[in-house]
Amino acid sequence: MKAGLKSLLTAASFGLLAFSAAPAAAVDIQEVTSPGGIKAYLVEDHSNPLIAVNFAFKGGGSTQDPKGKEGLANLMSGLLDEGAGDIKSAEFQSKLDDLGVSMSFDAGYDNFTGSFRTITDFEDQAFGLLHLALTNPRFDTEPVNRIRGQIVTGLLADRNDPGEVASKAFRETVFAGHPYARPTEGTPETLATITADDLKTFRRDVFAKDDLVIGVVGDITPDRLKTRLDQIFGDLAAKAKLTPVPLAKPVMGKDVQVDLAVPQTNIRVAMPGVLRPDKDFFAAYLMNHILGGGSFTSWLYDEIREKRGLAYGASSYLATYDHAGIIAIATATRADAAPQTVDIIRKQLTRMAKDGPTTAELAKAKAYVKGSYAVRNLDSSLAVASTLVGIQLDDLGKDYIDKRQALIDAVSLDDVKAVAKRLLSVQPTVVTVGPAAS
Repeated sequence: MKAGLKSLLTAASFGLLAFSAAPAAAVDIQEVTSPGGIKAYLVEDHSNPLIAVNFAFKGGGSTQDPKGKEGLANLMSGLLDEGAGDIKSAEFQSKLDDLGVSMSFDAGYDNFTGSFRTITDFEDQAFGLLHLALTNPRFDTEPVNRIRGQIVTGLLADRNDPGEVASKAFRETVFAGHPYARPTEGTPETLATITADDLKTFRRDVFAKDDLVIGVVGDITPDRLKTRLDQIFGDLAAKAKLTPVPLAKPVMGKDVQVDLAVPQTNIRVAMPGVLRPDKDFFAAYLMNHILGGGSFTSWLYDEIREKRGLAYGASSYLATYDHAGIIAIATATRADAAPQTVDIIRKQLTRMAKDGPTTAELAKAKAYVKGSYAVRNLDSSLAVASTLVGIQLDDLGKDYIDKRQALIDAVSLDDVKAVAKRLLSVQPTVVTVGPAAS
């Protein structure tokens, strides 16, 4: 690497810390619209010569994989930087390295996302490469087979991983009959059917301006960003062709045991959750934090790890997908202790539904949730860019960062108790993966 480029990259790396000490309310978000009508949220930061861009194609995740070709979106996410236009894979990768460009893509259930970072000295070439990757990827035989092979190797290894087996059984049970039940990475069999034409069709149908959400942070003005938006995204299709995805109704009250000869039993538990627009979202979020989201201070951790030493950890999370909301609990314990551990989880769910938390527990949860947001979401340029995209995907409004603390403070103890009773008064679905009961 040339010395000049190395020094610039060093300076840019410090730029990642530009937001770490800033309070959440200090983030000044501007809405920018290009001459071509492409919109983005921008946070200017001219302290370092760095530009970070995150974007998402809303609704373009693995739910758009055709039946029998599961894993298509995920496979494509690994191929967009493997050659584009007249530039083949090795040369494309070399150009990214020479310019110090970071470029990556990911396919989740609901959205197809991209993350990009460049130094301003090389932004012309860097943004040109991003434009090519999005509008004219090559999908040549060698990289397609290589990336597909890497995914298949991982999938075969996962068949003997109790955590992965548990996640698969959990997904297929809770979301039975819904696209969320399908594997995002596909299977060896479905991946084998995917062709370059399938990849091209998916890109053409999903990558469009009407489902595009963009967040930009760094050394760029609104006027310059307007030009870049049209340069990068202007050649995309005007409208996406997406397959409608129905709301899921998570399956509750099921008990599933998967026999696997491993030392520990993995446990997954599902309860109803909420969608992000739900008026009780923050009440549910705080309730879950107290139940199992607060790690070392949560009810589940205290009862399972601290009091009884049954597991290294136990946690829960509130998953808010576009078409379903669930509360999921995960832990792993000795096979002989699995029934006791499941019983403890059930009792804590019943306790939360019946009694709810205390005033002190809610106050502590609020303080943590408010304080941790800046650390997780605003501590680097890429983190801020990702947060800008998330705010738009969830339609939270440009002022969300400023008003988030007030929304949390407004949640009362009665609100949390009410949402706990509403969500946790049903029988959970329990999935265990481990040795068969003797």
